[in-house]
Amino acid sequence: MPISPDGPLSYGMQLPVQSQSAIYAEPWEAAATPADLVRVARAADLGGFAYIAGCDHVAVPRRLAAGMSTVWYDPVATLSFLAGVTERVLLMSHVAVVGLRHPLITAKQYATLDHLSGGRLILGVGAGHVREEFEAVGADFDGRGGVLDESIDALRAALGPEEYPEFAGERFAFSGLGQLPRPVQERVPVWVGGSSPAAVRRAAVRGDGWLPQGDPRDRLPAQIARLHALREEAGVEAPIVVGAITEPLYVGEPGWPVGRRTLAGKPEELAESLREYAAIGVHQIQVRFRSRSVDELTDQMAAFGADVAPHLGR
Repeated sequence: MPISPDGPLSYGMQLPVQSQSAIYAEPWEAAATPADLVRVARAADLGGFAYIAGCDHVAVPRRLAAGMSTVWYDPVATLSFLAGVTERVLLMSHVAVVGLRHPLITAKQYATLDHLSGGRLILGVGAGHVREEFEAVGADFDGRGGVLDESIDALRAALGPEEYPEFAGERFAFSGLGQLPRPVQERVPVWVGGSSPAAVRRAAVRGDGWLPQGDPRDRLPAQIARLHALREEAGVEAPIVVGAITEPLYVGEPGWPVGRRTLAGKPEELAESLREYAAIGVHQIQVRFRSRSVDELTDQMAAFGADVAPHLGR
């Protein structure tokens, strides 16, 4: 089901295992298997989660490996794999670093994913931040903001309904080149990630959704106000889906240390806290659960879907 600014507060999640940054990965993920990913994806499908998401890094330099790790599954391969074992949950790249690839390559990959999944793609895009990664593939790191802007415009054409899309920009141009299959969706939603001034402007002017990167609650109202002001200034009348990444969650009373930032407690208490996001203009929240195993994670997801989500109504 599409995520709408007019609907109830939706909830989705970044998949575990497929990216293992030291910032958020749990210890059990290091030995996890593809079967564990399948279990999590199916739990999301059954638990009413709006989407599951995968990250994008081609290669991580040694200087960053201790913090970022080198575990970054390819998002198209991962989401396509999970499309085959789920039925309704949407499939999101959060985020695809589209500046690493020509727009026609990105369009071919994600159009195929949308086609195979029956129209479940959300294309989340971002500028990227690892210089060595760009240099290794011959991409423009210093000009990545402008590349991303033009890539979004090119992808609008390349992911549209036309078998032979056309686009002419400063960096990219194509016409007379056919790509089938086409996406199932008439308009693939493009959500823009990032919280910098440039990213917020990009989301306001070009995005169907905005994916902030860890803005705390007290910073979000000003960011959201700026997003809408920039969108109005640009003359974009279509509504935009505003997202937020919540604090880590634990449904119930944990019997182990889950960290002081973690929201834990009774379902009604968690829902009351999360409803504050809707009150400040957020339409979808990305949740993450503390867990010591895939069993505990899927139990947490099921408890959230059954006991917390019904109280998130806006």
